[in-house]
Amino acid sequence: MVNVALIVYRRPETTRRVCDVVAKARPQRLFVIADGPKDSGEAPLCERARNVVEQVSWPCEVHRCYAQTNLGSRVRVSSGLDWVFSQVPEAIILEDDCVPHASFFRFCRELLEYYRDDERVWQIGGTNHAPCAGDYPFGYYFSRYAYCWGWATWRRAWQQFDADIRAWPAAKAARKHHAMLPTQREVYYFEDLWDDALNHRLDAWDYQWAFAQIMSGGLSIVPKVNLVRNIGFGAGSTHTKVAGPSWARLPVQPMAFPLIHPATMTIDRREEKRAIRRIFFDAESGMRWWLRRLRNRHFYGQLIRCMPLIGALWARLRRDTTRSGR
Repeated sequence: MVNVALIVYRRPETTRRVCDVVAKARPQRLFVIADGPKDSGEAPLCERARNVVEQVSWPCEVHRCYAQTNLGSRVRVSSGLDWVFSQVPEAIILEDDCVPHASFFRFCRELLEYYRDDERVWQIGGTNHAPCAGDYPFGYYFSRYAYCWGWATWRRAWQQFDADIRAWPAAKAARKHHAMLPTQREVYYFEDLWDDALNHRLDAWDYQWAFAQIMSGGLSIVPKVNLVRNIGFGAGSTHTKVAGPSWARLPVQPMAFPLIHPATMTIDRREEKRAIRRIFFDAESGMRWWLRRLRNRHFYGQLIRCMPLIGALWARLRRDTTRSGR
């Protein structure tokens, strides 16, 4: 049985576009998670978005979890998915601005079944911000990074999620993330985000989900082609207030079936590296990169460790220059 969880808030027009695609997939169960308005001005928009979802025209069980007041992204999404997985063992999850290709549902459905009992796999993603080359031999690859613009997972994985990221201080003190992330730049990037999530400087849930997956060594599935497009960039968005970067505006493409599974269940670092360069680093200006470094105490430790080497190289250069001048 196909279960779809749809997370909505205050954008009836984007919600309608997502619902139009969901309707064609005709899931047997639809779980609607809705946040409440922040003020009286948002109330009509929230009501209109909910009315869009209520227009179910196919045989379907509709389950509703509507907040009366605004809970924010962290609490609403995490509590809503807790509610979903208290009732079903697996689900496909979409937010109200993530429009999937029709083949996204079959892709998720087949892989939910294929990896149902394999605890190494934590999620099935729908986005690929750096699509694989046309001759890539498999239908998807494995990554340590969880992309959540349209995804699917199981109760067994979600049970390890903690919105308050309480394990982070101990993991940070033990430098566990250094062992789980392949480069220092990735360490810096996620360390800052997890610090912000711990201290509630971010009203988000997805960085905590990434933390749980990365620290456990879990695998995320990334499709060969991009199956979901986020149309929510702009003034009405909660987090992405400006126009999206080029990697966020990629069109969707159909997935080819039957799926060809990877030969081994290992991270494809080449494809993963292409994606993270585009998402995490290409859009980051030089000034922003340096500001991020200056906030991170490990950066100073790295500089101190380099000082003896720099001093030795400088002394050698001066010695060689002096000799050549004689």
